[in-house]
Formats: sequence, C-alpha cells, structure tokens
Amino acid sequence: MQSFSEDESRELFPLSWLSQYGYCKRRCSLLALEQIWQENEYTAAGRMQHKRVHTRRTEQRGDSIYIFEMPVFSHALGVSGFCDCVEAHPSPSGVAIPYGKGKYTFYPVEYKHGVVRDEEEYHLQLCAQAICLEERFGVAIPAGAIFFIDAHRRDEVLFVQELREQTWKMAKEVSDMIEIQKLIPAVYSAKCKKCSLWEACQPKIRHSAQSYSESLWEEAIKEIE
Repeated sequence: MQSFSEDESRELFPLSWLSQYGYCKRRCSLLALEQIWQENEYTAAGRMQHKRVHTRRTEQRGDSIYIFEMPVFSHALGVSGFCDCVEAHPSPSGVAIPYGKGKYTFYPVEYKHGVVRDEEEYHLQLCAQAICLEERFGVAIPAGAIFFIDAHRRDEVLFVQELREQTWKMAKEVSDMIEIQKLIPAVYSAKCKKCSLWEACQPKIRHSAQSYSESLWEEAIKEIE
C-alpha cells in the first residue's frame, strides 16, 4: 500500500478538499486554512441536489446492494469523507460486507450537478474514494463512475496507475498546505467568474498589494500575541 506519511496520528482532512484543490488551489486554501465558505446560485443548486442523495441508507436491487452516504477514510492517503453511493455486486472474488450475505465487489459512484463535463478533479476525488475502500476492505477496485444528476448520465472512470499516482500526489500537496498553513496566491481565470469565494479571494488584486496586506495582517497578529 502506498503512503506519503507513516504518521497515522495526524488529522485526516475532508476527502472533498481534493476536488476543491483540483478545481482551484487558492479556493481550497481559503476553505481549509481560513474556514471561509460562501454560497452562490451554483453551490446552492448543487447542495440541494446532493441533499436528495445524501441520505444514509442501503437498498437491495436484485442481487446487488446500493450503499448511500457510506463513510470512508484512509490513514495512508490522509483523508476521510463519504461516498455518495457504493454499488456492491456479488462476486466470488469479492469480500464479505455487513450489509449482505456472500461476497461483493465495489463500484463507487459520485454524484455531480450541472451539465456533463470532463473534470480531472472529479476523477481524483472518485479515485480517492476507491483507495479508501481498498484500504478498508482489502479488495481491488478497477473502476467507478461520475453520475451527472441534471443529464441523468453516468460516465465511467478507470482507476489506472496514472490516475492513482495523481491522487496520491494531490493528497500530499493538500496535506503539506495544511501543515505549512500558508494561503496559496490567487491566479485569475475564467473559473473565477462563477466562484462563490470571489469576494474573499479577490483574484484581480495585484500580488504586490495582496502580499503587502498579508504582511500587515501578520504583523498585527504578532503584536497581539
């Protein structure tokens, strides 16, 4: 099992931060280090759609079991969180689970709102869920899927070696960011226009002005301490 740290006593960070970091490193650092979160029409729509999915339950469909809002974690990866849905399909090569009889293989499914889009951060988040399940149950998970709620479409994601390596790399970067406790500078792009943290981020402020403001804030904190 791969691991970027032998320290299992360290605090695990939310698995969803991998997706945030993949979308925008600055956004993730504001969320993780400053606990800043603001909603807009896009995040509110996504939250309401996920609310219908995020009800912890299990459903039997034929021989398969569907586990919704399944808690997962990985000390090796350094994350904890939930899988929107884990499909457990009967297989002699699978493992026993407390939700049913016999042996099962797993197929994680992540729900996303909005139009269908091929976003790498979604694949990384889903791969992290698979790694958590593999660590817990000791079973190989070759693939999962992203389900786009509005389009009612499922896109399969293969957990190839390259994707797994990218997932480990990103998890380490997020963990290092949290340990260092330093905000990542803003880089303006088209994504900023729809970001709910626009006001807090101020991506169009010149880096020199931003650095100056941050230095003043750090000096003020030192005086207080």
